[in-house]
Amino acid sequence: MFKHLREDIQSVFHRDPAARNAFEVLTCYPGMHAIWLHRFAHILWRNGWKWLARLVSNFGRWMTGIEIHPGARIGRRFFIDHGMGIVIGETAEIGNDVTLYQGVTLGGTSWNAGKRHPTLEDGVVVGAGAKVLGPFTVGAGAKIGSNAVVTKAVPAGATAVGIPGRIIVKSDDETEARRKVMAEKLGFDAYGVSADMPDPIARA
Repeated sequence: MFKHLREDIQSVFHRDPAARNAFEVLTCYPGMHAIWLHRFAHILWRNGWKWLARLVSNFGRWMTGIEIHPGARIGRRFFIDHGMGIVIGETAEIGNDVTLYQGVTLGGTSWNAGKRHPTLEDGVVVGAGAKVLGPFTVGAGAKIGSNAVVTKAVPAGATAVGIPGRIIVKSDDETEARRKVMAEKLGFDAYGVSADMPDPIARA
């Protein structure tokens, strides 16, 4: 338990330059509080204490603005930056060293009781406001741009941007330059928006 706590704190220092010391992380990072409460709720869930697990989860949402279903499986060194408005569904699976920014939804697209939420493999980064919807896999090291809506699998190392999500696959050396040009055109920014994203207000 304490080993995982130390890992969590170190993961903040590695991914947030604003973090100054361990005490600040322990007391002032709601993403960490949400993760720690989820781990407790998940233990309760796995041991059949479903209602109590949901109660702990609901308290975590009230305290942090982050909703993580106690059934979700989350790996080590998971980092939620800023955090407000994040939703992680019951059958979501998250690997190690994954980063989510504010406003992310890992949701479902059906009423089926089985697997209906995405699986994020190790090292995935999901930008602010992105929606990842459905029972598919986002491969290791993939990135999902801010405000993207992704409803299909993303290969390992690829980037998904836009609405609907378009896949930019990591290519070999001969086409790397072209890939970089395309990536710059479409853009990946954990906080910003894609340059060609339609304006919902203008369309209203």
